[in-house]
Amino acid sequence: MGKPGGSRIIIVKKRKKAAHGHHGGSWKVAYADFVTAMMAFFMVMWILGMDENLRKAIEGYFSNPVGFKKGYSAGASPLSAGASPASIKRDAIELASRKIQTAKFSDVGEHIKQRIDSLTLAGGLRARIEVTIGKDGLRIELIEDANGETFFPFGSARMKPAGQLALSIISQELLLLENPVIIEGHTDAAPYSRDDYTNWELSADRANAARRIMIQDKLPGHRIVEVNGLADRQLKYPDDPLNPSNRRISIRLPFVVPPETPSIERLGEKLSPAPAPTSTS
Repeated sequence: MGKPGGSRIIIVKKRKKAAHGHHGGSWKVAYADFVTAMMAFFMVMWILGMDENLRKAIEGYFSNPVGFKKGYSAGASPLSAGASPASIKRDAIELASRKIQTAKFSDVGEHIKQRIDSLTLAGGLRARIEVTIGKDGLRIELIEDANGETFFPFGSARMKPAGQLALSIISQELLLLENPVIIEGHTDAAPYSRDDYTNWELSADRANAARRIMIQDKLPGHRIVEVNGLADRQLKYPDDPLNPSNRRISIRLPFVVPPETPSIERLGEKLSPAPAPTSTS
């Protein structure tokens, strides 16, 4: 109500709008969820790239940690009680190195087969040369045929031209690798005609003849770490000890284990100055 005879008073009420509050920590929660999801994704990708045995070990650990640790309490598994993160990392490095070496072995083996296949030697040389990759590494074998005189004359350690040509091709291809080379000579179970010269001497002489030819064909001598004569102790056909194909030259390239990476503690020990000698006088 206004004053008598005066103007009416108008009261205006102004409402202040409250400012929007900050989002607080909600964005941090969302970001943390995103990082966690990405970490889980990369963990899954890393596990999928592992060796099958290692994947099974991880699966067994998460399925039953207590039982898994009891079953491998001696440290046989990288996830067992006695294993450390360093050993798990070491296993991963060795697995990766072995996969790389296996791929190189496969390439070199295919090149050897292709080059041998291109030869027009009588009887077909490829059928007498086997290239296999096993758990121990690459194995190349020069195997005698049914006549028993493809690479060496019967009872002799003087290699024939077919054997020299095959070893020349093999030596050239092995230059692409860095693995050590082991040469083995094998015979069948037929006794040698001389009493003072047995299958042991014959197999060793044949392996050494192969070594000389491979070095002659530019394979570095330091790459050859063993030359063994095994006589008839590792027959290719144990059920048929007189089979001529038991007579062969084996060239093995074992897998190379990568050097151990020194730990921070070991580096610290190497870099720390030696204690000053104390006088005894």
